[in-house]
Amino acid sequence: MKQPALKQILEAALLAAGETLTHERIQGLFDAAAAPTRDEIRRAITELSADYSERGIEIVEVAGGYRIQVRAEMAPWVSRLWEEKPARYSRALLETLALIAYRQPITRGEIEQVRGVTVSTSIVRTLEERGWIRVVGRRDVPGRPAMYATTRAFLEHFNLRSLRDLPDLAALQDPDQAHLELDLRLPDETGTEAEDATNQQGEQRDE
Repeated sequence: MKQPALKQILEAALLAAGETLTHERIQGLFDAAAAPTRDEIRRAITELSADYSERGIEIVEVAGGYRIQVRAEMAPWVSRLWEEKPARYSRALLETLALIAYRQPITRGEIEQVRGVTVSTSIVRTLEERGWIRVVGRRDVPGRPAMYATTRAFLEHFNLRSLRDLPDLAALQDPDQAHLELDLRLPDETGTEAEDATNQQGEQRDE
């Protein structure tokens, strides 16, 4: 059987995977001798993106790979496929996530020094359960506190190719602006009412 064009193989793989595919994973779809180069993959992605220019889906580059997703302007209609309300996050959680993103690796105590209030355990647990942060080591000081950093899942959730794509730090002085810049209200999160209550309680403890 004649091998399909690389563009067609990429399209099928991205649709079937339903997640970000790196160059390495794409190359792993082929026999070693027939694997496309990175440049060939990029050219095929560019061609496929052009094919999608007038469609409701697009290819985006995030976290060192590629994925197919619904265009943001389609959200008002597509979001009606799910009954759950978009997740809403507290000011305390947003500030904590922003500090980790911009100052990583950072300890909980260092976050508290900047914010001037205690970081509740529920906030850290929520961020870890989302897969947005992880422990990357221990600070070499008394008590050896855990140091936190963002994950690849963080980049994927917020459509970032790398941490260099984070919005300007000045914008995050206003948590409401952080909502807009990082699009933290995800339409596909579940259990939002319970999470809202938990986050509100955590924010009250922070205050």
